[in-house]
Amino acid sequence: MQLMKSAAIAAAIGLSATPILAQEVTLRFQHFVSPASANPTYFMQPWADAIEEQSEGRIKVELYPFMQLGGAAPNQYDLIRDGAIDGGWVIPAYQPNRFPEAEAMELPFMTTKSGEEASAAAWEFTQDYLMDDFADVHVIAAHMHGPGIVHKRGDAIDTVEDFAGLKLRGPSRPATLLLEELGATPIGMPVPQFSEALSKGVVDGGVITWEMSPSLKLNELTDSHTDVAGDQALYNLYFIWAMNKDVYDGMPEDLRAIIDANSGKMASMWAGRAHDTGDVVGRDLMAADGNEIATLSEAETARIQALGTQVTDNWIAEMDSKGFDGAALVAAAQQAVADNQTTD
Repeated sequence: MQLMKSAAIAAAIGLSATPILAQEVTLRFQHFVSPASANPTYFMQPWADAIEEQSEGRIKVELYPFMQLGGAAPNQYDLIRDGAIDGGWVIPAYQPNRFPEAEAMELPFMTTKSGEEASAAAWEFTQDYLMDDFADVHVIAAHMHGPGIVHKRGDAIDTVEDFAGLKLRGPSRPATLLLEELGATPIGMPVPQFSEALSKGVVDGGVITWEMSPSLKLNELTDSHTDVAGDQALYNLYFIWAMNKDVYDGMPEDLRAIIDANSGKMASMWAGRAHDTGDVVGRDLMAADGNEIATLSEAETARIQALGTQVTDNWIAEMDSKGFDGAALVAAAQQAVADNQTTD
């Protein structure tokens, strides 16, 4: 009877009866992109390998791409919280208005074009402002990707006026607010839907990173790719890598320590660096296929920055109306970025 009770308890926290006695754990982590894309290749899998190696096999991490364990990308946070999966990759922006303070890191031209630097800032901002928002999961890392690029059918963007009338996919509320200021028609959608929307003509293009371009077949579905001038990213996106809280708390202390050793600012920068690595690969592949690679002039970039400032000012006013200190959030995000900027 006692053994049966132990097995029931073990099943409730995602472990089998035998691993409980042997202090072994299997963790099922889920994400929503190709396993060949940058974060799974350069962060998730190496992170899983490190956990397994450092635990001498007592922790096994299974990674499931393309939401193979069920659910949809926008619901990933709830799947982790509710224990449907043990952990996974979350884009809080996929649930607009649920985590409003996180949007401060996603405002136009907030971060540098280094995903690693931006991710160090994201972790610090998370510690100061977002842990209460994420209190019902165990946050392992908080990170950003590299610079967002405008990918579209036809010629590259040359002036602000070229955005007029374009239907462009956006990943977050701040990104879609900027696209609207630029004169485009923004269409918010998770990344798994982008390729199909392009192929069916639902959108003319969209904003996303270089590193996601190959897995989304943007070399085939678009013709041009445009970045802004300078060191600041047109936009960025905020992510967390998180575990179910009960699963984490139910692990033996020495195994939790291994998770902890691969968490925090170090893991956040690791995840950001994965995007930087993938950006180089993605950009080279787009160029090798003959797609147009363009950078806006400094003058046109300055015009977009001015519109981005308007988006930020409007966001501050909106946050103030909701009872937050919008200016303080923006200042804190800017300070975190400045504190972690190493490039000239």
